[in-house]
Amino acid sequence: MPIPGSGLAKGLAVTLRTMTKRSHTAQYPEVQPELPPRTRGVIGLFEENCTVCMLCARECPDWCIYIDSHKETVPAAAPGGRERSRNVLDRFAIDFSLCMYCGICIEVCPFDALFWSPEFEYAETDILDLTHERDKLRQWMWTVPAPPALDPAAEEPKELAAARKAADKAEAAAAAAAAADRASAGPAAGGPASGAAPGGTAPGTGTPGEADA
Repeated sequence: MPIPGSGLAKGLAVTLRTMTKRSHTAQYPEVQPELPPRTRGVIGLFEENCTVCMLCARECPDWCIYIDSHKETVPAAAPGGRERSRNVLDRFAIDFSLCMYCGICIEVCPFDALFWSPEFEYAETDILDLTHERDKLRQWMWTVPAPPALDPAAEEPKELAAARKAADKAEAAAAAAAAADRASAGPAAGGPASGAAPGGTAPGTGTPGEADA
C-alpha cells in the first residue's frame, strides 16, 4: 500500500532537482535549432518519379492532395511495335492547412516521389498560400537530408540481392555463349586436320595424293 504523501514527495524532489540547474534559452530565429533528420517539417516532391498512380491522394485521410493529369500516346520503340499511353502530371499540390503530417502519403508511394524535409518555416498570413503547388514542392527537395548510412552488419536489401543475382546470371549466360561460339569456330579456324598438307598434298611430298616414300 503506498505511503500517504509519497506522490507529493516525488513531485517536490523533481522540482528541487530542476530548480538548481541553469535554464538554456534557444536564441531562435537567430540560431536555428538542430532538428533530427526524420523531422516532419514539410513534404517535398520529386516529380520525375511520380507516375500519377493517385495512391497518395486516395490514402490521405484529410484529402489534402490534389493531382491532375492527362494521357499521352508514346510511339512504338521498334518498327511494328504497339503504341503505348502514359500519364503526364499536370498538377500536384498539397494543402498544408489541412495536412495532419501523418506521413501516410510518403509511406504508400511505390516510386519514392515524396520525401520529408525538416524545413518548418513556411507560415503564411493568407491561408490560401499554404497550398503548395508542384513547383514549390520541388523546391523543398533541396532541403531533404541524405538517407542514413546502412549498418555494416545489417542484412543486404532484397532489391540489391535480386539485382546482383540477375546480373550474375546474365554474365554467366554471356560467358557460356562466348565459350560455345569459340568451340564451334575452333575446327574451322584451325584448318585441315593434321596428317594432310593443305590442298590434299601428302606430308613430305609435293605431289597431291602421294604417300611418303
